[in-house]
Amino acid sequence: MAVAHRQGALTPWRDPGEPVMSRKTVPLTLDNLDGLPQPCQHCLFWQLDPVRRDRLDAEESACEKEAWISEVLREWGSCGRVAMVDDEAVGYLIYAPTAWVPGVSAFPTAPVSPDALVLTTVYVDPAWTGHGIGRLLIQGLAKDLIKRGEVRAVEAFGSTREQGLGHCVVPAGFLTRVGFKTQRAHPTHPRLRMELRSVLTWKDEVEQAVERLLGVVRPKRPAPKTAPGGLPPARGGLS
Repeated sequence: MAVAHRQGALTPWRDPGEPVMSRKTVPLTLDNLDGLPQPCQHCLFWQLDPVRRDRLDAEESACEKEAWISEVLREWGSCGRVAMVDDEAVGYLIYAPTAWVPGVSAFPTAPVSPDALVLTTVYVDPAWTGHGIGRLLIQGLAKDLIKRGEVRAVEAFGSTREQGLGHCVVPAGFLTRVGFKTQRAHPTHPRLRMELRSVLTWKDEVEQAVERLLGVVRPKRPAPKTAPGGLPPARGGLS
């Protein structure tokens, strides 16, 4: 396994060409915050308004970011997922109710719908672009929120500019590929929405399809032989 320390990348790093043992997402906590890329550890694009952001230096911003995550975790619950490949972090995303995301007000397609929370940031290590990490993160988000049963939908402000999953605003093209639909159009920053009910319905349909498939290939049990008088044979001992 190769280990590299690159500016702006998550560490430790794994060569995408090496065999993959497992992929999963885990909640974003203060314990794994240090695993985020350096710019992301102190970026407050979504957490503070522009005036307050400009007053802080890098060290103060990092402390403010940690305090923000701590407060959301305490008051609301999990607000992010980290993608793990063989126990190594390769990406993350952050989401929260609008009350904790004042940066939303700067977008021309604001406000977010009252029944939705905001997906703010999606980051994937450049070495893992094209390996399904972004979709894995969205699936982790959906599973978390469906399990909690508190939210009907997730909305995000997309960017139509050509950029990867490492900027403060998520590319609109990525959002549409993973199940978001345009809620309010805009040339550069459309607002998109993903209904959690549709994700749950899709999950149920897949499970039902699997059950039908198993029912076709599963061997049928032979009908029990009947005893004299039409009664089924006795069980659990000799008759």
